[in-house]
Amino acid sequence: MKRTNLKWIFILGISIILFQACNSDDLSEDIIQDINNDSIEAGIVEADVTNNTTNLIVQWSDLWVNLDQYTVGMRPNTVTRSLAYIHLTGYETAVPFMDNYNSNTNRFNNFNINNNNFEDNVDLNLALNTAYAIAIDHFMHSLEAGTRQSISNFQDDMESVLTIGLTDDEIENSQQWGTHVAERVIAYAETDNDAEEQIVNQTPNSYVAPVGEGLWEAGEGENAWFPYWREVRTFAISPNQTSSTNFNSVLQHSANPNSNYYQQMNDVYQATVAAATTNSEQLWIAEFWADDVEGLMISPPGRHFSIANQLIEQYDLDYDETLELLLRLGLALNDAAVSAWDDKYTYNIERPSNFIREYIDEDFTTNLSRFIDGVNPAFPSYPSGHATFAGAAAGIFIDFFNTDNINFTDNTYSSFSNLSFNGTARTFSSFSEMATENAYSRVPLGVHIEQDAIEGLRLGYEVSDAVNAINLQGGNNNNNNGNGNGGNGGNGNNNGNRNN
Repeated sequence: MKRTNLKWIFILGISIILFQACNSDDLSEDIIQDINNDSIEAGIVEADVTNNTTNLIVQWSDLWVNLDQYTVGMRPNTVTRSLAYIHLTGYETAVPFMDNYNSNTNRFNNFNINNNNFEDNVDLNLALNTAYAIAIDHFMHSLEAGTRQSISNFQDDMESVLTIGLTDDEIENSQQWGTHVAERVIAYAETDNDAEEQIVNQTPNSYVAPVGEGLWEAGEGENAWFPYWREVRTFAISPNQTSSTNFNSVLQHSANPNSNYYQQMNDVYQATVAAATTNSEQLWIAEFWADDVEGLMISPPGRHFSIANQLIEQYDLDYDETLELLLRLGLALNDAAVSAWDDKYTYNIERPSNFIREYIDEDFTTNLSRFIDGVNPAFPSYPSGHATFAGAAAGIFIDFFNTDNINFTDNTYSSFSNLSFNGTARTFSSFSEMATENAYSRVPLGVHIEQDAIEGLRLGYEVSDAVNAINLQGGNNNNNNGNGNGGNGGNGNNNGNRNN
């Protein structure tokens, strides 16, 4: 599927948009104990695609989506990082089988794969099965042991089918190749010392938020989440290559009811109260895109992989296209998180509820508080993480499918049972419409003003441009336009025979 470069897309017609990826409450022991591994694995059904390898990839991706809701303390930042490395693992495992595709080993500094470990009789599907199991198990590091068991269970179930008709030598070489690639990706990830430290210390006591009028501050008993995420590795664009428009050049904090700042805060107040009291479509939109609550919803970045899985089936992609799409999406969401969190802690803009309670209604509560204690995610507001992720994902989809127009219904929560929020499927006619609604949803939820969403979308599309510029096909990667902290241009010459 050939694609044209995506030009910078900015949605001028937005009237209300908002929010960033949210952190959620601790996952309660009751929820953990209620998780049934059989139900998780039962939710992984064969993809409606022609290619068997694509089917395998989508099933592993679906398993990840099902597990995503049960991670603790990973969303949203650590989730984006895990997705980048998991799908780098899948892509690199299959590169020897993919005509005209390059490895990323010469693109990213300190990333090495020994091609001598690849034998001509490697079975692609068995190698992928092994690689995904290792990568997902490693990067989904906060899963409880009982839930984690579903990874090895699924691996074993698939292996019992994939090994039929293979010789012992083919089985051994295939599993060794998948293991080698996964271990090399993990080793590469572990060279990012800043990330490795922050995934286990998300709320460092060393961070002291600035104090001042209109500035964000953590809630009672909270610490700032991921305040140093700007130091984490990027793959296509570094934080100093992309930054948000200075907030103070757009809006100035003001308690004057005639000011733009006050009016945007009042818009949040009016939309949130109206959604809660009328149970209108706005509440449906707010809850449908929330993706904030551990144990109840998948994460904001995970939502875009759920969408990608559905698109892969809708367009019946071949496996090489599938791997490329998932890799680009993972890299884009990773870089979007780094860029957005750099700006969040640069401008330190307050959440709407703080302003609304002081100047409009002291009893105001967000619609997010319907599901979790507290009213806000524990990090600054501008730019919106949800909007940044939505813009980055939309930019990848538009470029990959070479169109913005699509008839798509997001069924992410259609198979979930006993939902306590409105996850009823919604239909869209374009990727940009879907991204805009995602960003807008944070206004009636009560956690972002319009400007947060506008800037998040702009930033997300900018990040996607850099990822779309990465040359994964052809013999020369040296013209990569967006060099992040991962490395510089290069090329890869893996060759192999498909045996699937």
